[in-house]
Amino acid sequence: MQQEEKHGFVPKLRFPEFRDADAWKFVPLNKQAKRCIQKNRDGVITRVLTNSAEYGVVDQRDYFDKDIATQGNLKNYYVVKKGDYVYNPRISAAAPVGPISKNNVETGVMSPLYSIFRFGDSNNDFYAYYFKTAGWHQYMRQASSTGARHDRMAITNDDFMAMPLPASTPEEQQKIADCLSSLDDLIRLEAEKLDAITAHKNGLMQQLFPAEGETLPKLRFPEFEGAGEWKLKPLGKILSVGNGRDHKHLPEGDIPVYGSGGYMRRVNDYLYDGESVCIGRKGTIDKPVLLSGKFWTVDTLFYTHSFRNSLPKFVYALFQNIAWLKHNEAGGVPSLSKSNIEKIEVAIPEEDEQQKIADCLASIDSLITAQTQKLDTLKTYKKGLMQQLFPVMDEVHE
Repeated sequence: MQQEEKHGFVPKLRFPEFRDADAWKFVPLNKQAKRCIQKNRDGVITRVLTNSAEYGVVDQRDYFDKDIATQGNLKNYYVVKKGDYVYNPRISAAAPVGPISKNNVETGVMSPLYSIFRFGDSNNDFYAYYFKTAGWHQYMRQASSTGARHDRMAITNDDFMAMPLPASTPEEQQKIADCLSSLDDLIRLEAEKLDAITAHKNGLMQQLFPAEGETLPKLRFPEFEGAGEWKLKPLGKILSVGNGRDHKHLPEGDIPVYGSGGYMRRVNDYLYDGESVCIGRKGTIDKPVLLSGKFWTVDTLFYTHSFRNSLPKFVYALFQNIAWLKHNEAGGVPSLSKSNIEKIEVAIPEEDEQQKIADCLASIDSLITAQTQKLDTLKTYKKGLMQQLFPVMDEVHE
């Protein structure tokens, strides 16, 4: 592919019909858009919007589950119409210079800390995608004040509106927007499929396990329909609970160390060897994990062992069906104790029925894993595609 021309730039990837077209230019934002500074003086507009690095422009009530801004303060808020763009100067890991997002919600108001601008051309989805790349980040770093707060960019309105944006023909820009939009549609469909499989599993588990305090499930495999009731037992009667331990004193090795966020490192010693279900001691206490083989768990997790008349894979399914937050022992950060876990009463069937249930749910877990990987692959593909479809400022040579 062509990379560079005398008066412009050709991106790494270009659609066939545009390969012989003119090179791209970089045009200041203020030549294509204008700032929106209308304030909500009469207070008529009460929908408060926010610009999230992860979700873009969203209704504040939906995002925070409550109103953050009070109605009396809204008169100084900027009016944001549908189709306007919003820059949030707050820095985060997901948005290292702050996010710029298009308002696809409805007309609302936003804090005066945000910068609002509106393109003259309504067909501007091309830039909605461009602002999801890092192509404009270097300019923002160079134009911002060195005295900026650690969590917020400090850039003047004039410098912000002088930001150079890539510009090709309207036809090529629309082609790129349509391509990425179709990919977004595919990602959304695959995400919905993942949600549907997950919902199916959750619904099935409610049928396969008895309700709290009961001994018969609503749904039973045919070969067990005439079997007896499940037996109610405290967890302490069917397994033992062990404490995870500090691992920092252990040298590197081949044994994985598991924490609440996944494998952290590998050490030369192990805490347990075999199948085990881990559950959080503090913080995230409702996300059990099934481990197998030699492993070490950190001191924020419990691990189970010494299973009696119960199968680890069934216990893993059982743990997913326990309302752990109901057993929270703290008023603040959720927490569990070993003694509290051991007292929780559960119903369990004979081992052959346990195996059938575990196998059934494991097959659905495999579908969820495969669908998750497919969705992640599509997102990675889109990210790589965007890096090639848009030029980057520091690659431009006039």
